[in-house]
Amino acid sequence: MASAWTSGSLFSFARPKTSRPTEFGGLISTELRINERIRVPEVRLVGPNGETVGIVPTDQALKLAQEADLDLVEIAPMGKPPVCKLMDYGKFKYENAQKAREARRNQTNVIIKEMKLRPKIDAHDYETKKGHVVRFLKAGDKVKITIMFRGREQHRPELGYRLLQKLAEDVQELGFVESNPKQDGRNMTMVIGPHKKKAEAKAEVKAAKEERRAEREAEAAADAAAQAERVAQKPAAQKKERGRSENLDPEIDA
Repeated sequence: MASAWTSGSLFSFARPKTSRPTEFGGLISTELRINERIRVPEVRLVGPNGETVGIVPTDQALKLAQEADLDLVEIAPMGKPPVCKLMDYGKFKYENAQKAREARRNQTNVIIKEMKLRPKIDAHDYETKKGHVVRFLKAGDKVKITIMFRGREQHRPELGYRLLQKLAEDVQELGFVESNPKQDGRNMTMVIGPHKKKAEAKAEVKAAKEERRAEREAEAAADAAAQAERVAQKPAAQKKERGRSENLDPEIDA
């Protein structure tokens, strides 16, 4: 039994498509073994609905799989004996691939945007910078605010601190202070995190775009209907009847 287990589960003559190296330099397949690739004498069999059948010879388990038009899949190779289940292996792999694809689609990459300000920024520039921060937070991104000090400004860090506090208060409806202001050489930094997750922000932006598109289509349809109504109500131009021209020469018969 030990020799069959070693030859069947650890190494195979055909290199599997999915494998990982071991500390001894060999390859261990990470795919499940199915049907004739299961070479142990007996298995602990599980039915297609999860019911426990018990320990049966591998040949008998394969016969049951063939009769049910299913595959014998080794789901726990380290068990003694290994645990195998009757299932549709193609359907199983497809559903797992779908779940993995959906999980990757739902993953969100957190992006940190950066906005740089001067401690003595004027009101107009501040509003512009704040607008960018608002846009980033609405998109679900974190924002790193950097106050850059120059010359004598380095001796007045309170200017940068007050500016960061003011900005945090102005955008508190959209984000929160994730990293408090801290001095970093000539710069002072603070990180503001969004209240909404990236996926939620994307969904809201998409919904807003769809709403705007629907409004534009409705306006276009209304304009077309109004134009058609104006054309229908406009009276048709009447043709001017041509009268007989008067003959000014009496010698010529009309």
